[in-house]
Amino acid sequence: MSNYSKYQEILRKIADVQYASAVLNWDQETYMPSKGAEYRAQQLSTLAGIAHELSTTKELGDLLELLKNDDSLGEKEKRNIKESLKKYIDNKKYSTEFVQQLSKTISEAFQAWQKAKAENNFLLYAPYLEKLVKLKRDECCILGFESHPYDALLDQYEPGAKTTDLEVLFADVRIQLVDFVKQIASKPQNQESFMFTHYNKQKQWDFGMDLLKQIGYDFDAGRQDVSSHPFTTNFCSEDVRVTTRINENDLSEMIWSCIHEGGHGLYEQGLPSSEYGLPSGEYISLGIHESQSRLWENNVGRGLPYWKANYKKLQEIFPDNLQNISVVDFYKAMNIVKPSLIRTSADELTYHFHVLIRFEIEKALIEGTIEVKDLPSYWNSKYKEYLGINVPSDTQGVLQDIHWSHGSFGYFPTYSLGSFYAAQFYAQAKKEIINLESEIENGNMSLLLNWLRSKVHIHGKFYSAEELCIQITGEKLNFKYFMDYAKNKYSKLYDL
Repeated sequence: MSNYSKYQEILRKIADVQYASAVLNWDQETYMPSKGAEYRAQQLSTLAGIAHELSTTKELGDLLELLKNDDSLGEKEKRNIKESLKKYIDNKKYSTEFVQQLSKTISEAFQAWQKAKAENNFLLYAPYLEKLVKLKRDECCILGFESHPYDALLDQYEPGAKTTDLEVLFADVRIQLVDFVKQIASKPQNQESFMFTHYNKQKQWDFGMDLLKQIGYDFDAGRQDVSSHPFTTNFCSEDVRVTTRINENDLSEMIWSCIHEGGHGLYEQGLPSSEYGLPSGEYISLGIHESQSRLWENNVGRGLPYWKANYKKLQEIFPDNLQNISVVDFYKAMNIVKPSLIRTSADELTYHFHVLIRFEIEKALIEGTIEVKDLPSYWNSKYKEYLGINVPSDTQGVLQDIHWSHGSFGYFPTYSLGSFYAAQFYAQAKKEIINLESEIENGNMSLLLNWLRSKVHIHGKFYSAEELCIQITGEKLNFKYFMDYAKNKYSKLYDL
């Protein structure tokens, strides 16, 4: 067996353990009975410890050092070794005890968050979150950083990203997007009340399944379930699962959850299965991952061509609700721009104010300028400052997101990065695919999916996010594409 084959064997064994843990996590968020929480936390902690021990053996380290100087390897193999060596060095910085403690604390925090959200009581969650924030601060010191401790956490989700880079990007959001939203706010608002009449849960579910099939989600390699916070998880590229959320008095929740998570699922299903366990079989960054969900949700799913393909069927399913509503009226309703409390149901423009708020809070938490006990009041003040709204409850405020209970500090900025990448990629797709939006209007999503498969999915981690963006569009991430898309679309919608 060659050294590279030995390396593949070790990484696939590590992947087996990590994906077994992922199955337990998926079950915890979908079907696990509440009494199973304590032992589930223990099981996940044990598996995290085993995966860490396998990831930090001397055998793997020696093998990676040997392979990094092997000139017989191809470019893909060399990139795999480079990525794996970086990850190995980072993993060696952790003790098994720390990894197990972090995993156990996350499981406990998740259960506490669920209870606190259901009972609208942040105090039930706060002690667990305090433990988690302390561990994440410790983790920053373990990993090391040059300028800001938050950089260490960002790098886990968006490799190479720096706090200072995001501060510049969000300055563009403040300067350009805030002013544009103010222009929209000065215009008469479009009607959306019909979106909030009663829509049968099962009929919504069935329609959502059809939308997933239409964009190319493979149900022989995945499934959809219901969860309180929609998410996508995978155990290999041939077992990729999505969840949705259904509100019988808000049609939009199911539609956008299905299309958004479907976009994530398509990316995972498009990764090369032959590269299981290796960097070349993994997504590049969460910003790029989010670009895939945002492209389908916003650039396609919130577009008029998409609903010219799908609205007639929706009218047939819900005639009492929609028989007197035209496709253009429906299109206008789904693109209402106005401040709102909940990030996941926010419009595609004010959405970035929600992300900005979380970025500022996370940065402050990690640097220690605020503490967990300050979160509700700090959160509420930020919503008043950026969105001009009062937060009526913890459930609709500081408890609305699942991410902190997962320990996912550094994750939120990737949501905005993803939208900005999506706008840039979609602009390029329209240049390269003849009559793309006419094909979408005819219900043909395969041309776009195939383009994304060849441009993004197939490469695994061969490119960095920045390299991929240059490879596809000829330039680095440029906020101008998002603003051009927003101004072109919403100037027409609001007669600016």
